[in-house]
Amino acid sequence: MAQPVFKRVVLKLSGEALAGNQGFGIEAETINSVAHQVQEVVELGVEVAIVVGGGNIWRGISGSAQGIDRATADYMGMLATVMNSLALQDALETIGVPTRVQTSIAMQQIAEPYIRRRAIRHLEKGRVVIFASGTGNPFFSTDTTAALRAAEIEAEVILMAKNKVDGVYSADPMKDPSAVKYEHLTYMEVLNKNLGVMDSTASSLCMDNNIPLIVFSITENGNIKRVVLGEKIGTTVKGSV
Repeated sequence: MAQPVFKRVVLKLSGEALAGNQGFGIEAETINSVAHQVQEVVELGVEVAIVVGGGNIWRGISGSAQGIDRATADYMGMLATVMNSLALQDALETIGVPTRVQTSIAMQQIAEPYIRRRAIRHLEKGRVVIFASGTGNPFFSTDTTAALRAAEIEAEVILMAKNKVDGVYSADPMKDPSAVKYEHLTYMEVLNKNLGVMDSTASSLCMDNNIPLIVFSITENGNIKRVVLGEKIGTTVKGSV
């Protein structure tokens, strides 16, 4: 039986990944598929932490463009990530995967506050930990949250699951049929070529802390397990090739 190549991972899910084909909100079939894929990885003995975005419900930048104060719009986006996290927790626990949600903004009636040592202890006990409400600060993306939490809990890799592409391309493959898919990149190349894999803050944080990133498609069932087992899919981004 194949053995996982990672012991502790951070899975980064965009909010859009939970919306499925409907494009907005939470699609039950999609979130249940994600939960089963996470279950497959947990059953391999891998410790899984998850950071989920909120773009399927609200995007802070879009709200700011509509005239809402940027900090206020970002706080609204953080609340959207909490809604997604609770839905994902429910989907996981329905299939028997013990899960804890930790929020960067205190809301004790529905989730634990983020405490690094407690999060690590949950992971060591085989529980999935979902980090909600971003960093708790406006002007920072959930990509930056994934990079920060990965560094804090000493995760070996960030798994960035996408629902529209299966890796990093030289251009938007939806708009440019000549776009080329990369198998390997450095963070410096990502920044210099402005490839939009993560925002610059998140990319720099990963580069400075030597945290590799694997970008892949989550729409194909079993892909999270394939990545954890070391199968070469998607695009790998490292500090150096």
